[in-house]
Amino acid sequence: MTLSTVTRGEVTVVALTGNLMGGPDASALNAALHELVDAGTKHVVLDLAGVQFMNSSGLGLLIGGASLLKAAGGALKIAGASEKILTLIRITRLGSVFETYPTVEDAAASFKK
Repeated sequence: MTLSTVTRGEVTVVALTGNLMGGPDASALNAALHELVDAGTKHVVLDLAGVQFMNSSGLGLLIGGASLLKAAGGALKIAGASEKILTLIRITRLGSVFETYPTVEDAAASFKK
């Protein structure tokens, strides 16, 4: 998995590519989210358009990221997730934890509401 970040105004977009699973992938995303929070970032969109597969460890990582941002007074929103990943979120009844949007633009705009 690779990740890149770009800040658009008050929103930081973290784009992931590859498979979201445990191990080194988890460490890289976790470290990136902690760095963002430490720098004062409160609005993060996680762009999953480039993610082909996510296992339970990856899902746990998203939950941890959402909790981290919430504790910092912000939010983590998900954009561009495949139908497979959206189904995983629904099956695990985590729809109330994650706000999901079809595009990064939609997710970023939701912070202004």
